[in-house]
Amino acid sequence: MIDGINGLHHIAISTGRWDEMLKFYRDTLGFAEVDGFEWRAGDETSEVADAVTGLRGSGARVAMLKGRNACIELFEYYSPEPKPVDPNRPVNDHGLTHICLDVTDVEAVYNALVARGMRFHTHVQAMGDGIRGTYGRDPDGNVVEIQELLKPDDPARIF
Repeated sequence: MIDGINGLHHIAISTGRWDEMLKFYRDTLGFAEVDGFEWRAGDETSEVADAVTGLRGSGARVAMLKGRNACIELFEYYSPEPKPVDPNRPVNDHGLTHICLDVTDVEAVYNALVARGMRFHTHVQAMGDGIRGTYGRDPDGNVVEIQELLKPDDPARIF
């Protein structure tokens, strides 16, 4: 294991049914909504979002939902237009958008993973108020995010 990786922080789910998904995770399962934001294609946030996600002209709204030991991040992309998924897809089909690892020193972890052959969309970026990170790919192409929460009192902090 690479020094500085603390464990799983969140999973992310992209949905076209925002209201139903938010109600399910927040109201039905009891995850607390601790953060939310959005960006539109062409605004100042979209440049960083496009670099990190590997998309072009992206726009989305996001909610961070905190459970006892991990968070769920919901995305609803406005652009580019997402492909619909089969709501009854078998468990072996693709569905979750990425796995996020909470790290202590994102630059050191990034460099260690690059040295071990991991492919990233971009170098580490400032991804919002008090967050630095980036997205990379596992050997199957699944997205793995590394993020460092810089604020000790961040409401999404679980470690």
